[in-house]
Amino acid sequence: MAIVIRIDVELARRKISVGEFAERVGITPANVAVLKNGRAKAVRFSTLEAMCEVLDCQPGDLLEWVPDDPARAMPHDKR
Repeated sequence: MAIVIRIDVELARRKISVGEFAERVGITPANVAVLKNGRAKAVRFSTLEAMCEVLDCQPGDLLEWVPDDPARAMPHDKR
């Protein structure tokens, strides 16, 4: 998968449980699990905004693009 979800890292940093996070964001714990496990096909911007608000972070803290083929990756200074 090319997009890696890092919700678990941010939850651990803030010591927030999945249940509390789900309640504060307004989604079910099952949907949090779908996101965390990389099974989500899409994320609504309104949900992403709520997650960032709850975690006081930027979207890039939660989502990372990782190329399937490492040879395709560009060094950061060439983007």
